[in-house]
Amino acid sequence: MKTPTNPKGGWLACLTRSALLAGLLVATLGSRAATIAAAAEFRVGRAKVVITPPIGSVIGNSYGVSIATGVTSDLHAKAVVFESGGVKAAIVACDLISLHRPIVEKARALIAQRTGLSPERVILAATHCHGGPQTHPLFLEAVGGEARRISERYLEALPGMIAESVRLAEADLQPANIFVGQGHEDALTYNRRLLMRDGSVIKSSPTNANAVRAVGPIDPDVGVIYVEGRKGAPLVTVVNFAAHVGGGGNGQVAAHYPHYLAEVLGRVKGGSMLTLFINGMSGNVNPNNNTFRGSLVRALQGDSSAAAMGSILAAAVLKTYPHLKPLAPGQLQAKSRPVRVPVAPAPSKAGLAAARATVLRHGKGATFNEVILAWRAIDLATYGSDGLWDSEVQAIAFGQEMAVVGFPGDSFVEMGLAMKQNSPFALTLVSEQSGNGSLSYIPNAKAFPEGSYEVISARVVPGGGEVLATAAIALLTEMFPRP
Repeated sequence: MKTPTNPKGGWLACLTRSALLAGLLVATLGSRAATIAAAAEFRVGRAKVVITPPIGSVIGNSYGVSIATGVTSDLHAKAVVFESGGVKAAIVACDLISLHRPIVEKARALIAQRTGLSPERVILAATHCHGGPQTHPLFLEAVGGEARRISERYLEALPGMIAESVRLAEADLQPANIFVGQGHEDALTYNRRLLMRDGSVIKSSPTNANAVRAVGPIDPDVGVIYVEGRKGAPLVTVVNFAAHVGGGGNGQVAAHYPHYLAEVLGRVKGGSMLTLFINGMSGNVNPNNNTFRGSLVRALQGDSSAAAMGSILAAAVLKTYPHLKPLAPGQLQAKSRPVRVPVAPAPSKAGLAAARATVLRHGKGATFNEVILAWRAIDLATYGSDGLWDSEVQAIAFGQEMAVVGFPGDSFVEMGLAMKQNSPFALTLVSEQSGNGSLSYIPNAKAFPEGSYEVISARVVPGGGEVLATAAIALLTEMFPRP
């Protein structure tokens, strides 16, 4: 039997040519896949800039005012820049009680000038530190004198310091491996809105003899993003946990428990690692000082209780490290969604004038509740229009595995839990006090008929928080990569 022949070289030559073509195709596809994979690899940069206000400046909590006489721990703007496939996104955590809108607008403009990041790709967040600078001009006017002048010079420089942290982080971009996961810590916090024996709901402590129970949950999740260089050097740990951040007292500037969290993790992983803390939804969640035995009297202001809380939270992170999963190279997205939030009506001109006069009497005879309502009226007159407040929600998504949400205001924990439960991503971290300026407290709708401090302070009306949470969930759903 004759072997079949081929007019162009026989079956062996034909097979050889086919093999060569197949090999070329495989090589071409492999090269293209390698190029795509390389383009999707992560690069990460990190930086921190000291933003400690000067001695003699005006500091305080949401409504408290004092003059800085010392520094317990420096305050920082800490930035992490992520890059993949030519897309850059950043998270910036500032040791501030909130980010006043003019500061956000100036910082974003400077970030756009100094870096390759557009504003919608940067989540600017405040840790909600109570031992930092007062940033509203009326606070400074109420104090007056040299303290006012020192603070005004500081506030003029603050947006530039925040932008500089992003510039330095972008300059630090390097190939990196990212690991993500979630720990658990349920002994550190309690929901501070408590049902009393008379049926009322008040902001209080579990040690209150008339307290029956909390009327809301806590969020025990400890979200962790850990970044290593390609040779295994620790670069960054991002920690997400829902608990009010205290600090300060007696004129002391203090970053409170995020400082000690970073200190402990730095001792374990090395001082070159940046620890960045983003606060979860903690508008109604306080540190549980009973956990610290003997620190109850110091409450949110004692530095020893801050050290204890930071150390315990660091322990939760350390227990989580071995269980983190590598984040596969993939699509990086960052988006911002404008949201018009329903708020209370703005005051009349006479009402606004009365509110300003009340704030200027802050510390000079005006009661606490009067100051709360005055600030509320001023904010509504400044930022509210026809019963709406222009705000936003933001998200950074890493493939299908993880997303980070930037959410404005001092939000109730229920909103954070809803976003996590309804997110399509395997892991979702939520950061309050983010976005284009502070909305103050954002209670859930259930809380409004219950009343108490957070409801009195709120600019939003019942359902306003849910409008924001729904917008964030919709944004996450749109960003989730589907085949």
